[in-house]
Amino acid sequence: MWLSAIAELLIQAFVFVFGAAIGSFLNVVIYRLPAKISLTHPPSRCPKCLHPLGKTENIPILGWIWLGGRCRWCKTEISWRYPAIETLCAVLFVLVFRQFGFSWLTIGYWVLVSWFIALAWIDLDTMTLPNELTQSGLVLGLGFQLLQGWSENSFSGSIHGLMGGIIGAVLGLWLFEGIIIIGTVALGQAAMGGGDAKLAAMIGAWLGWQYLLLTGFLACLLGAIIGGGAIALGWISRRQPVPFGPFLVLGAGISLFWGREIISGYLNLFFPQIGN
Repeated sequence: MWLSAIAELLIQAFVFVFGAAIGSFLNVVIYRLPAKISLTHPPSRCPKCLHPLGKTENIPILGWIWLGGRCRWCKTEISWRYPAIETLCAVLFVLVFRQFGFSWLTIGYWVLVSWFIALAWIDLDTMTLPNELTQSGLVLGLGFQLLQGWSENSFSGSIHGLMGGIIGAVLGLWLFEGIIIIGTVALGQAAMGGGDAKLAAMIGAWLGWQYLLLTGFLACLLGAIIGGGAIALGWISRRQPVPFGPFLVLGAGISLFWGREIISGYLNLFFPQIGN
């Protein structure tokens, strides 16, 4: 009994370290992709003095702690966001593994949460959602549905999975394009960016149309609560643009981990004959 518990703990520790390493690379993507800088060259370095980071300084999470949050050479402060993103990615990788175990789902959803982290932070930084990520994420989502369907029921399963992903992607694109048009007319200004519709299409490709609708509802709810709170506290003005991508990512994350329970609870509450 205790041996299996130790083995499980060691596996999760390995997953945590692996997730932190992926998070370290995501830091590079978040900084360099919007700036149109190569992801591989030059190697990681201090943005102030440009001194390359050593091996120990590049260790995810621990490297930042070891340096005390400052460059070893010029003493420039290193943002807390770097270890935060590494820790977030590591924790999400562990949560995905704990829920889906050793399966294709785990590998696929590791990819998905990595895309989510990069997209959410880039949108927060630049108010943009790069096509390189939304479009590649869409293709990967359709490929994931194809492989997952094949693993469940060979050829017919792969076709069913692929069609489900396509329906989810098209619905996401149309739904949010419609919201953009209606919102722009109603508000007299752009309601959200075109990248949000592409992100919704990507989410639909990965999670299907049901979880897409849940994601959209949760994103709007979270946006209204957090945005309304920020306006009430005077942090932002009513006309100030707010990135919607992070809310979509949050809604999709909730749908990924607890979507089945939420939908089931909703059906049991309002449509008990269907829920049962």
